[in-house]
Amino acid sequence: MSLALLLTGNFREGWREYEWRWETKYLISSRRTFPQRLWDGSDIKGLTILLHAEQGFGDTIQFIRYAPLVARRGAKIIFECPKELISLLRSVEGIEEVIVRGETLPEFNLHCPLLSLPLAFDTTLETIPAMIPYITNDPTYTEKWKNKIDWADSRFRIGLAWAGNPGFKQNRYRNCELENFLPLTQLPRVIFYSLQKGEEAKEAKHPPGGMKIIDLTEDIHDFSDTAAFIENIDLVISIDTAVTHLAGAMGRPVWTLLPFSPEWRWMLNREDSPWYPTMRLFRQSSHGDWESVISLVEKNLSELLENMTSNNKRDI
Repeated sequence: MSLALLLTGNFREGWREYEWRWETKYLISSRRTFPQRLWDGSDIKGLTILLHAEQGFGDTIQFIRYAPLVARRGAKIIFECPKELISLLRSVEGIEEVIVRGETLPEFNLHCPLLSLPLAFDTTLETIPAMIPYITNDPTYTEKWKNKIDWADSRFRIGLAWAGNPGFKQNRYRNCELENFLPLTQLPRVIFYSLQKGEEAKEAKHPPGGMKIIDLTEDIHDFSDTAAFIENIDLVISIDTAVTHLAGAMGRPVWTLLPFSPEWRWMLNREDSPWYPTMRLFRQSSHGDWESVISLVEKNLSELLENMTSNNKRDI
């Protein structure tokens, strides 16, 4: 019920029902229990709250946007997350201490899993906190990746990601293959980079015939590297994965490719996202139909490149 409510924009009821997620077979084993009470949006001034990540990397990146709002209520924030996100999220406004999940926790008064924060703030479609960017990267990472990327010509630089976390139960529906992007790589004045990690990253080492894609992903060690990579390219084109959330949170141009039945966060029948102002959504018109999605992306990318050439600009 919660997923249907959220998908259709009924957030107020949707967040309440979403608390039932902890009773599902997918999440019941990962539910955290503490003697400290769960924060419900009540007065928190002068108290210390533990915010803890849940579910995937993309969920953490999307909902860490609430940390500054919690801090403005007068609370001290301790944030617990997977080690891959530590260096990236240290700079988020309002977070005083970041702990790797599994390490000993300092003392705190209350706690809240990240995806319960929209309920605590009574978030509606109109009040989504979308102060972009809310994630910024260490400039030393950005400079390091600037030196890795070939700036010898003026081609438009696009990063691609085509597969998500294999542990996600709907992963087979949202994933595509590198080969699906082949029509895009035939466009002139464009250079493509792989942003793909995991098992599917091997596809970039042996791309389909006629496809040219640069693979620097062996130098990506955590999400700070991914963020620096994204800062040094012009556009991200990705399926629904953590990469698209990261680009959106950084305020970078990102085109997100969605399956016919999308996750609740992308809602229905819209080409934009209220969560990420710099994002465009491209949706399947039927189950498994990536061909029409790529065709639409190719059309829009061609128009973008044409406009840039005539205006002599790189702005999207």
